[in-house]
Order: sequence, then C-alpha cells, then structure tokens
Amino acid sequence: MKAIALLLLWVCSGVVSAAVLEGVGHANIRENNLDQARAEARQAAMRDLALQYEASVSTQDTLENGELTQSRTRLSATAQLRNATIVDEYRSGNLLRVVVRAEMADASGTESCKAGEASGLRKRVAVTGFPIVRPQQGGNPGLDDAGEKLPQALIARLQSQGRMQVLGSTSLQLFSELPDAPTSRQNLAANHLTNVVQLARELGAQFVVSGVIRDIGVADPNAWGSSIVNRMQRGIGLVDTSRRFEAEVMVFDGFSGSPVFRQRFETSARWDPKGAGTGGFASAGFEKSEWGQAVSGVIDDMAIAVNNALACQPFMARVTRVESNRVTLASGATAGLRPGDELNIYRSQRYFDSLDGTPELTDAKVSITLDNVHPDFSTGRLPVTGGQVNIQRDDMAIIW
Repeated sequence: MKAIALLLLWVCSGVVSAAVLEGVGHANIRENNLDQARAEARQAAMRDLALQYEASVSTQDTLENGELTQSRTRLSATAQLRNATIVDEYRSGNLLRVVVRAEMADASGTESCKAGEASGLRKRVAVTGFPIVRPQQGGNPGLDDAGEKLPQALIARLQSQGRMQVLGSTSLQLFSELPDAPTSRQNLAANHLTNVVQLARELGAQFVVSGVIRDIGVADPNAWGSSIVNRMQRGIGLVDTSRRFEAEVMVFDGFSGSPVFRQRFETSARWDPKGAGTGGFASAGFEKSEWGQAVSGVIDDMAIAVNNALACQPFMARVTRVESNRVTLASGATAGLRPGDELNIYRSQRYFDSLDGTPELTDAKVSITLDNVHPDFSTGRLPVTGGQVNIQRDDMAIIW
C-alpha cells in the first residue's frame, strides 16, 4: 500500500510539473516538397512551444520583451518535450501552417543544458576592466594595476578555451558607482539602457563581461609594521600575513543590457610583498607567491564560470543590410557559421512611449539560409522579400 501511495505521489508530481501546450509554425513549400515544408513548420512550432513554456514558468524575463537572461535561457534550453503531435495542418498556396501539441516540463535537474546548434558556435564577448572598489587596500605598486591585469588574465584563459571570440577593452570602467555595481542609472539622453548596449554595439559583441574587485586587503594591517618586533613576529609566524581577494564577475546581454550571470569569487593566502610576488599582478613572478597562486586559481574558476554561463545562450547576429530577399549578418566564419546554416529572424522593435526601454524581439516566422560566408560577415536568402515580412537593419538572426 505504501508503495502504491508513493507511486501515485510521483505521478501527481509529474502532472504538476508538466504543461500541455500548442505551438504554431509556418513554412514555405518549395518545389512542391510538402514533407520538407512540414518538417520545417514542425520545427518552428517547437520553438513556439519553447517560448510559451518559458513564459509560463519564468517570473522575471521572457524572450518576447527582449530580456535574454541566464535563468530564462536555461529554462528554454533544458525544457523537456514529450508526446509532440501535429493536431492541425492548413495549406494556403505555398504556405503551410501546422499546430503541434506537446507536454512541456522543466528539466533543470539535468547536468547539461542540452544546447542545440548554438553550442557549436563562437559567441563574441567583450571584456572590460575590473576596477578596485577600495584602491587604498593595495598598498603595493605591484597591485595598482590589478583592475586591468585581472581582466587581461581572464581574456587569456577564455581565448585558450577556444569556445568564444574574446575582445578586450580592459582600460574601460563600465560602472560609475563601484560599491553598487552593477546597478546603474539609465542614461536618459540616449536610447539604450546603459553603456553596456553602446559598448556591445561598437565592438560587435553579443555579451559584455565586466566586474569589480571588492576586496584586496590584508588580514592584519598592523602585522606590516617596520619595527624590529614586527619583522620578528612575521618571521616566526606570530601574526596573520594573509591577504584577501574578492572579485565579482558580471555578464551582460549586449542586445538588452540585462545581466545574465553574476557571481562572487574569493580566496585568501599568505602575502609576501618582498618575495617572489613583486613582479606585478598576474605576472610570472606574482604567480610564484602563495597569494598569487590562489588568485590565479580564482581566475581559472572565473573563466570556467563565464564559459558555462554562455554555453546555453542562443547565438545571435545582427542584421546589417536587407536587399530584396538578401540579408547580410554581422557575423561570419570566425564565429563558426558555414554555408547552409539556417538562422531564425526576429524583429527588433521600440515604441515611441519608451524609446529608452529594452527593445522587443518578435519572431518574424521566417529564416535565413546562408550561402556566402566571410570571416566577419555572411549573407543569405529569405524565402520571401524582406519587405513582405518587414525585415530591417538591426533585426536579429538567432540559432538556438
């Protein structure tokens, strides 16, 4: 009896966590190939299902309003789809419309996001400076440039992973109020949320990685006196000579300016300002010291965390030109795009009553097939002319 009760409880819990939804997809019938059109329409309906499920379970952000955040994307990427069936099909000329019904459930308990084609593409990421909240904590010339050396070391690690295109702008300080970062007042004189959007557009980056060094102080400032007694105490280990390190890493979506990842990293280890660590922050000599090795390990963890945070994000490329049914994208072979790749087009829209707000993304229900790929841009064709579906410059092409 107890086993039956547990079984019923498990079944009920599965019913609660799943949702039966219907998605709509469209496709053009080419050369009277109905089967191919049906497969394309079914895929479009599946994407529609993912967006609906995401909106129903997320309490913060949805793709419809352009908020591409980590949690939201992770829900979409880890959603389980069961018992998908086509419940309605309608043909009008060369246009096929299908309705797919399926059970959608959250699979966030799985270890991977099960990312699709986007996982094989190299997203473009810009890394800015990591200013020190309290520079007076350094107290050593070798630490004065930590705000630039730390992101430079992070860039080197991200580049060595080879999973993304990494751009450096380490002399740029993204935040005006360091203690409150990343909170920032909107720039009301411009049509973007923060300077994150402007920077991403200037560099052609999909994401912006930034951060702040919140703590770089020694555990016991009194342990570093110059008297004979102080030196003796340090030499025999009677005082705490460790130095702390705490930094916060933030990743922003370059399209909306929304944060998609935020995490603090910290460590502490013995500090010797006159030993092997005098070569400067993140230098070869620095990493021979105990504190330098501990900080280097933290930077390794930062690189892994940033890579994991972006692995499940969709790949997005900006539309730069539309001529008839020809579309040019601001991304190419260096990102991993190849001729024959298919990207879904999303309309980017703003409203006159909120020009400084986040632009909205709306599924245009069409896709672009690439036929000409260059290192930093690519071109492809739409099944219809761009004017028919109102595709314009600054719209987005997305691969999930």
